[in-house]
Amino acid sequence: MTTHNTFATVDQLDENYDVIVMGSGASGLTAAVRAAADGLRVLVVEKAAKLGGTSAAGGGVIWAPANHLGAQAGYADCAEAGIQYLTAAAGEIMSPDDISWYVRTSRQAVEFLDHHTRVELVPLSRPDYHMEWPGAAAGGRSLDNAAFRADDYPEIAEVLRQPTYFPLLTMVERDDLNGRAPDPQLLKERANQGVRTMGGALVAALAATALDAGVHIALDASVTNLRRGKTWQAVISDTTVVTTSAIVIASGGFDYNKRLRETFLPMDITPIGAPSNEGDGLELGMAVGASLQDMNAIWGVPIINAAGQLYDGKPTGRMGNVEMTLPGSITVNAAGRRFVNEALNYHDAARVFVNIDPHTGKAQNNPAWLVYDHNYMNKYPVAGSTPGKAPDWMLQAETLEELAQLAGIDGEQLARTVERFNADARRGVDTEFGRGSSEQDRHLGDASVTPNPCLAPLETGPYYAVPLHAGALGTSGGLATNHDGQVLDRNQQPIAGLYAAGNVSGGVFRNTYPGGGATLGSGVTRAYAAASHIATVLATTAMRR
Repeated sequence: MTTHNTFATVDQLDENYDVIVMGSGASGLTAAVRAAADGLRVLVVEKAAKLGGTSAAGGGVIWAPANHLGAQAGYADCAEAGIQYLTAAAGEIMSPDDISWYVRTSRQAVEFLDHHTRVELVPLSRPDYHMEWPGAAAGGRSLDNAAFRADDYPEIAEVLRQPTYFPLLTMVERDDLNGRAPDPQLLKERANQGVRTMGGALVAALAATALDAGVHIALDASVTNLRRGKTWQAVISDTTVVTTSAIVIASGGFDYNKRLRETFLPMDITPIGAPSNEGDGLELGMAVGASLQDMNAIWGVPIINAAGQLYDGKPTGRMGNVEMTLPGSITVNAAGRRFVNEALNYHDAARVFVNIDPHTGKAQNNPAWLVYDHNYMNKYPVAGSTPGKAPDWMLQAETLEELAQLAGIDGEQLARTVERFNADARRGVDTEFGRGSSEQDRHLGDASVTPNPCLAPLETGPYYAVPLHAGALGTSGGLATNHDGQVLDRNQQPIAGLYAAGNVSGGVFRNTYPGGGATLGSGVTRAYAAASHIATVLATTAMRR
């Protein structure tokens, strides 16, 4: 077994470090290993008892245009195309400098992860979310993680946060299933071997790299105060004071802080990230003078909360976008009407859930209902259910009229909606919303269904329904930063020595979502930039002494 450093406890920490990183998700660990690569002494403090935050619980995909791995895999892309596409996706809110910075720096971050860490990224054949826009790419920009075996790092496997619901599959393997259930024997073998995939693989690989580089990582170590002076002091767990030249706040969003959600978000959401995301780092940054950006922004997603699902004792759910896309289902509101292309990317679909009804002043489509027939239930797992076995939390009825009554849906309108949808599905053309008409729609459909992998009629009873809610992978507004990840004060000037990355900071894409992996792409890129800037500043300071 390989000998390497292991996790520290609060009472084992040194008095001084070059860099303290708050948070052990992909953003925090990227900043840590990038800083350590330049010889800096780094401490990572994680408030939770588990490692990895929302990154370890999620899909782990990174979106980076014109990256070298996509090129090596044969995908056509270039920086100019990436700039074109981001301009179409977010040019009304991202400046040209922001866009060119992201395309350039995300590529550098991927090169660093590939060449200098244990992270093994794999290009996905996943199209951008808007292939109709200039510069869109059919694949190679979204990067998956190869499965990670923690044979030499059993302590990482012990403390790594578990996924909320994702099976032990890579995204490549999951995409190849066409919506069907995975092989239970494979999942059992991987669980027994301590294999992690998706976000868990990304965090495990980064943590292994950090330990190899001598980074100190402390769990159950909450930063309770920051003191600003010629240097910074972080008060950890109310008792231990550690001095540092630079602090990187990468502690996640405020998804699970009800007070902050009600203050800043325009809608009610169900979060599905790590329950430790309570806005601690955000409020610590505000206390030392940080300004804020895009506080109403989220990484939105429709979610299914099957049987009152909990994570760390808090209500959570499962992404419902695959179930919405697969043929043989529709999504309707209480009025019995479809209101969106169900195959639309999950961020944009979630926005439509919270459209306000001008007559009631309430969300028009939240909750909504996923409605499907017996053929669908026999073929596909819904929120992890076993195909062919309807659990108690699914509403079930022999007819659509009876199902509507159970769900509180307008039965007459539901019947008309299904009738129209079925006629379209038999022809393979959704005349109402265009579901399945684009490459990105069809990507998550069932390729065995023709002519449209996203459409099949609902015509075989019994019929089923489960509620869908507006959810969030995380909040994506927070501390305002510049391109170097420096936190800005109310005059938009950098606060010396203070940096932020990930969901605690204002999102790079400003509440837009250009492609699969934009969440981690944003966080990892800014973390890489922040640590690179810290290394340059500290090297310059050392030379002046």
